[in-house]
Amino acid sequence: MDNQRLLFGTDGIRGKANFNPMTVEIAQKLGQAVGLLFMNKADPRKHQVLIGKDTRLSGYMIESALVAGFLSAGMDVILVGPMPTPAIAMLTRSLRADLGVMISASHNPYYDNGIKIFNRDGFKLSDAQEMEIEEMMRSDLSGRLATSEYIGRAQRLDDAAGRYIEHAKASFPRGYRLNGLKIVIDCANGAAYRVAPTALWELGAEVISLGCKPDGLNINRDCGSTHPEALCKAVIEHGADIGIALDGDADRMLLVDETGKLIDGDQILALIAASWIKKDRMPNKYVVATVMSNMGLERFLQKNDIDFVRTRVGDRYVVERMRELGSIIGGEQSGHMILSDFSTTGDGLIAALQVLAVLVEKQEKASIVCNMFKPFPQELRNIRFEGADPLTTNVVQEALRQAEKKLGKDGRIVLRKSGTEPLIRVMAEAEDHEMVDTILTHLCKTIQDVKDV
Repeated sequence: MDNQRLLFGTDGIRGKANFNPMTVEIAQKLGQAVGLLFMNKADPRKHQVLIGKDTRLSGYMIESALVAGFLSAGMDVILVGPMPTPAIAMLTRSLRADLGVMISASHNPYYDNGIKIFNRDGFKLSDAQEMEIEEMMRSDLSGRLATSEYIGRAQRLDDAAGRYIEHAKASFPRGYRLNGLKIVIDCANGAAYRVAPTALWELGAEVISLGCKPDGLNINRDCGSTHPEALCKAVIEHGADIGIALDGDADRMLLVDETGKLIDGDQILALIAASWIKKDRMPNKYVVATVMSNMGLERFLQKNDIDFVRTRVGDRYVVERMRELGSIIGGEQSGHMILSDFSTTGDGLIAALQVLAVLVEKQEKASIVCNMFKPFPQELRNIRFEGADPLTTNVVQEALRQAEKKLGKDGRIVLRKSGTEPLIRVMAEAEDHEMVDTILTHLCKTIQDVKDV
């Protein structure tokens, strides 16, 4: 077996639609390989895969190709249409399907698309499983496909949205209501454009919706968690109590307080952890986040006697570490919030409801409730690259060593390749903002010089 994944990145397979690897041919063969791999031939029952998608135009194409692949492998297909990624994970478990598949490129522009796969327990596949799938896709599967009488069937699940809405509402504390709260929600013209506003309204809120008119081409365009400017403006204009920004597949979420200030995932993690530990809701005191989370979060949790553990970037790596530790709270600064009492993957709506529960309980403004710690000055810069990885060169590694020596224990540097885009991400943080800027500028120039050789 190859020791390197060629198709799968940090969050499934992703790329420009109708170009390698997001082609009909690859999607169909993926369906065949995954179907064959996860079918237990000793089990006489019919095997099922649940498929959802976001609102991208290319979703129709990828969906059809995957359906053909799974059917030819002998699996029945359940189609649910546009639904959030966490809904697919939840429904896969609820329906006892063998697999769940989400067609989405998350926060990327409309012209990208992706494929995420969940096992029957609603968890994303391991690196080893993804490598095994890739190995199968490189082989000839024609002799292993279903015979004519065992080809699968496809059907639609009409009540998928209602099931997920009730699941999300059940995460809100019993007896609590959102009556009296004015909430602006931006669904990024993506997968949650129906379910998220409906859930908030049914819980009693006055809801103002943005980004809820998808046309196949406007997902994440100047809206959602990656472009929250319109939400910040709308919160002020409507005199709202809080704003919620989801991304294209609603597995990440950021907030905006009543003053129009953005609240990132680190502050949300701190708020939920502090609230739950006071209520003795944490069976252990672990919070898991990534190397990108702010040192201010780390120190806040330490002061509250909560252990903080970092992982590599990617919500599935956060989930893996949470499962190892028995942690029920994890997430990313970008807004992925994994609350394992309710979900096996990031769920923007459920995370938002936990923050709203604290607002209801404390009867205080979001600007007070969500201001949990003072962040260290932190800056992230992106460098586009093609070809060889400049981070492995001696010149860049030496520059990194010198920068880390200069920061000492009062700061951090993270250099990494993006798993979803052809970018090198350079992050630095320290108590001294000028030092952060100086170090970042030098590191970016070093990487750029190497890249351009």
